[in-house]
Amino acid sequence: MVTLPPKSDQKILLELNGVKKYFPIKGGILKRVQGHVKAVEDVSLQLYEGESLGVVGESGCGKSTLGRAILGLEELTEGKVRYKNEEIQDLKRKEKLKFVKEMQMIFQDPFASLNPRQRIGHALEEVFTMHTNMSAKEKRKSVIDLLDEVGLKEEHFEKYPHEFSGGQRQRIGIARAIALNPSFIICDEAVSALDVSVQAQVLKLLKSLQEKYKLSYLFISHDLGVVRYFCDRVLVMYLGNTVELGTVQGLFANPIHPYTQALLSAIPRPTVQKNLKRIRLQGDLPNPANPPSGCPFHTRCPIAQDMCKVDKPAWQEIEPGHFAACHFAGTKI
Repeated sequence: MVTLPPKSDQKILLELNGVKKYFPIKGGILKRVQGHVKAVEDVSLQLYEGESLGVVGESGCGKSTLGRAILGLEELTEGKVRYKNEEIQDLKRKEKLKFVKEMQMIFQDPFASLNPRQRIGHALEEVFTMHTNMSAKEKRKSVIDLLDEVGLKEEHFEKYPHEFSGGQRQRIGIARAIALNPSFIICDEAVSALDVSVQAQVLKLLKSLQEKYKLSYLFISHDLGVVRYFCDRVLVMYLGNTVELGTVQGLFANPIHPYTQALLSAIPRPTVQKNLKRIRLQGDLPNPANPPSGCPFHTRCPIAQDMCKVDKPAWQEIEPGHFAACHFAGTKI
């Protein structure tokens, strides 16, 4: 179990134990299972109340699948998800309904998650129709309050999705996510499709909502600069595996896994720091249907030794609250 001692006023909100998600590969005339894509491989961690935990890694490393598995949008292959001290992965549909209000998701493309033929106000009213007994008047007022909460106006109630900018549509996605007063929100590349100036506005909105409603975020992103600004801790994933976890300050100042070092070296920097070494990894990401033996990163790792090809490294605490899975953790490339 990967843990970080919480502050005295923090409680564990979400806990993952050995979470795995495999997708079957079927072939032949009878469409029999011939293998599995190992999208998420043995992930264990804890998220605290009021915390923002960033999840980073290359495309295809399992970030989004992990988020969907936590919410039950993907059925777990193995492992346990505990939310507020209650295991939720095996609950039946009706039993899970009470967690719908508690756990929400903000998607990368809000336009794809909105009905293009439905006015925004009516789309948001559906949330209250499904989960409350509000009257039509109460629902309308609640939606108008929501729009105001995320920086939109009452006049937007009757507009269609195509009449909004990308940033405004993402605000609508945020409004829908907070409608039922959740405690936990997964942000799946929530600002990656936005211009830099709009990103800053949306991130500021998410921060203010977190402070106001005591929200916890699982912030999935490929933008390490955004993660550094927004998150408290960072989880680095590679080929479905967790390879490093630590505070933002600790991980960015002293990355101890070679993959994390390579990721951080790719962040654009001001010209005054242009002499910093750029680490270029060789080869492509291995096939998750046939991952390498031993350490999953050894095929691209500049410091890999023979033991890395055979033995998969275990999680170890290299520094207080700073974990990594590497036989040579802390070695600088």
